[in-house]
Amino acid sequence: MKRLFQDYVYLFTLAAVILLFDQWTKELVRRTLQVGEVWSPWEALTPYVRIVHWKNSGAAFGILQGFGGLFMVLAIVVALMIVFYFPKVPRRDWSLRLALGLQLGGAVGNLIDRLRHGYVTDFISVGTFPVFNIADSSISIGVAILALGLWLKDRQERKGSPQEGNKLRDSEELGQVSSEGQQGG
Repeated sequence: MKRLFQDYVYLFTLAAVILLFDQWTKELVRRTLQVGEVWSPWEALTPYVRIVHWKNSGAAFGILQGFGGLFMVLAIVVALMIVFYFPKVPRRDWSLRLALGLQLGGAVGNLIDRLRHGYVTDFISVGTFPVFNIADSSISIGVAILALGLWLKDRQERKGSPQEGNKLRDSEELGQVSSEGQQGG
């Protein structure tokens, strides 16, 4: 029971930090900028990086506009799945634990916007990339960490697995034997 409590403390603390930062920045944008208004601390940066108040009724990065209801349901399902699955993740699997915490915080952050406003407030604009927010970033970084963690785990298993090493040595030895047999034959 203590382990379960500690697991949830980690998950909910990480998600809460993301959620609070996400909601604070969105509220700051809603209070200081009109929809469509652009702000940049330096004029020279404006073509590259700027803050713009944007309403998004679709998914992350502005795709699938008008499907907000579907994304509310998906966010709830994903959040519940993360909460259910998280205690089953081994503590040594830091990348999966971190990824799930980031994704939970991001999913709930955008869900709160959809429930309160009917849309998600986006405000980070970089070059010609679609406008996004902290929650979108958290979800994307979580996915990247998850992919990296899976890749590293797979790489480690392939490198450290005695069976894989034996199979490789066996196939190499067979290749040497057959080539030696051909040379001597």
